[in-house]
Amino acid sequence: MATPYSQDLRDRVLAAYDRGLRTKQIAMTFCVSPAWARRVRQRQREEGETSPRKVGSPGVRKIDRDRLVALLEADPDATLVELRDRLGVACTSAAISKVLRGLGFTFKKRQSMRRNKTVPTSCCVGTSGRPGQQMLIRGG
Repeated sequence: MATPYSQDLRDRVLAAYDRGLRTKQIAMTFCVSPAWARRVRQRQREEGETSPRKVGSPGVRKIDRDRLVALLEADPDATLVELRDRLGVACTSAAISKVLRGLGFTFKKRQSMRRNKTVPTSCCVGTSGRPGQQMLIRGG
């Protein structure tokens, strides 16, 4: 992400305007775009400020985290779309998923279930490629 121009550069551009230089001359002197130089001058004239504005979004939260946790405790098998509909917010299911991950929830449904086992499906597992010759594998 790009960073805003320094306050020092802004002050020098405004000082050049005060000396009577034109926008094109200022832009070439300080290696900035003419539009940026005009905007700095306009902000000083209209709003009285010369400092750079904050970069990024304000971080508005649409999803009520406490209510989402309550909905999950009431119905742990609810899908992301169902949770979104119950919350009544206009967002994507990916946004709900991101909030759930941030709260520490996972997709695993049952923690007490035993793990699946994979078993050999061929009679020649561990052989050198010739049928009938199996290697003895020590179980652990």
